[in-house]
Amino acid sequence: MQGVIKKIVSDRGFGFISAEQGDVFFHVSSCQDLRFDDLQVGQTVEYDLDEQNGEGRSDRGPRATSVRSA
Repeated sequence: MQGVIKKIVSDRGFGFISAEQGDVFFHVSSCQDLRFDDLQVGQTVEYDLDEQNGEGRSDRGPRATSVRSA
């Protein structure tokens, strides 16, 4: 899947990706080939949905895994 970084909360280590199905939560631990600190709002990324957490959902909504450069 592909989306655009919508929001980054650096001090808490998470952010949101704006995607076709709505906003997707991601955690710093889900970043693969990029550093969390290097992410920019508006940057296009690719990701997978976490299928193990209630059909890809966290307490903040859908959760991304394997966030990588597009």
